[in-house]
Amino acid sequence: MEGEKNWMEVEKKRVEVENKLLKEEIRLMRIEKYGPRSEKLSEAQFELLEVEPSVMAAEIETEAGRGDEGRPEVEKVLKRPHPGRTPLPAHLPRRERIIACPAEQCRCEQCGRDKELIGYESSEMLEMEPVKYYVAVTKREKKACRHCEEMGVTTAAWPEARILEKSKASNRVIVDVLISKYCNHVPLYRQCASFEREAGIELSRMTLCGWVMECGVWLEAICGAMRVDLLEGSYIQADETTVGVQSARTVGKNHQAYLWEYSRPGGPVVFDFRMGRGREGPEKFLGKYTGILQSDGYAAYDRIGGEGLQHAGCMAHARRGFVDALKAAPGDAAVEGIIAEIAKLYAVEKRAREAGLTPLERQCLRQVRSGGVLAELKNKIVALRTDCLPKSAVGKACDYALNQWPRLELYVSHGEVEIDNNWCENAIRPLALGRKNWLHIGSEEAGPRVAAIASIVETCRRLEINVRDYLLDVLPKVPAWPAKRIAELTPQAWAAANAARR
Repeated sequence: MEGEKNWMEVEKKRVEVENKLLKEEIRLMRIEKYGPRSEKLSEAQFELLEVEPSVMAAEIETEAGRGDEGRPEVEKVLKRPHPGRTPLPAHLPRRERIIACPAEQCRCEQCGRDKELIGYESSEMLEMEPVKYYVAVTKREKKACRHCEEMGVTTAAWPEARILEKSKASNRVIVDVLISKYCNHVPLYRQCASFEREAGIELSRMTLCGWVMECGVWLEAICGAMRVDLLEGSYIQADETTVGVQSARTVGKNHQAYLWEYSRPGGPVVFDFRMGRGREGPEKFLGKYTGILQSDGYAAYDRIGGEGLQHAGCMAHARRGFVDALKAAPGDAAVEGIIAEIAKLYAVEKRAREAGLTPLERQCLRQVRSGGVLAELKNKIVALRTDCLPKSAVGKACDYALNQWPRLELYVSHGEVEIDNNWCENAIRPLALGRKNWLHIGSEEAGPRVAAIASIVETCRRLEINVRDYLLDVLPKVPAWPAKRIAELTPQAWAAANAARR
């Protein structure tokens, strides 16, 4: 009888634990379903929303606002004053038009005399001209000597290099297709429809695809030089994202391939296309690299590189686990305390950034300001870990942070290393947005070329380079450029050369 009672107690506790974990999972799933504003909703409010056949965002916002009624401790967010209209850019050309007063306004109504011009009521608005396509007819002179037949005919050379020598498209048209797809995320079939709709030009998707792929071949060479630049440095951030690929490996659906990103804050961004997510990807790209590699906790980044390679962790990933735990259990004081400690670390980073500190100065500031905060943060995580369920959201967040702890605190002693991997993640976001539009890569062979184009586009964005100007200048040069000097055409080198000429 006693044994049966003990068994029932154990089973009761097991069911309670399982019930708590399932409630956490369901709450997180509902928050993901209904969006960030639903974090404020109670379980009862979630139950009401679940029975609605169609829930609008406004309904979720209204329902979330009900939770604050009668709670004076909740700080109400005041509407910010309107900052005023942003002036139009000064570098844009101004085209003035003067609107004259009609005849009835030119004579004074009281004395009947003519009014004098005393000035203008001036206003500005942004205007545009629709894109105009035209056929550029180039006639190159052909000359021959009528007295010397052996010498043959000579023809004037093209005045400028062309990206695709035999193409009927100009350099500007080809570059515009690249920018439309990889900067504005417009798939090629939509561009074809736009050509026909706006200008009555029929271009097949295969034609545009050919332009893009050939440009990708030239840009692969430049990306090779960018990779060498990364590996010669002492600090690299890494991350990866999925991309669908049409492949014979999977019939009837896209194969899930990966674009691995390697970059340096304020420096080059290189995407590496791989058909899988295994360790061989970063292992081959990094080779014998011996600097600092910053990434999330994915195991593929372990045991790679050369001897002496150091791993730095990502505080943003560690924080994200506790934020998710707080969503599952709103109001948990211990979790809120951990998030508050992490906020102190980011406050130090903000101070360093606003002061424009050098890496050495930032390292000194971190050692003075962040070292003690990290020690207190670890103590709080350890204490919380002893009181939570291993499989709960809190338990998982604690385990991740503690397992990564030596990597998470490495940034304090290295001024060039960031507190998190956000530079790397921000470079992936535009690619993820484009992926939702163009859906997949057409073949395995196209993968490295797409990766090269994305690398150039993202590097130009990071370095604040006009990608159109860069591509128009560099792409026509690559086919005839010496391989030993290809590093001179990277976005960094190009920007430095242009700055030197000014």
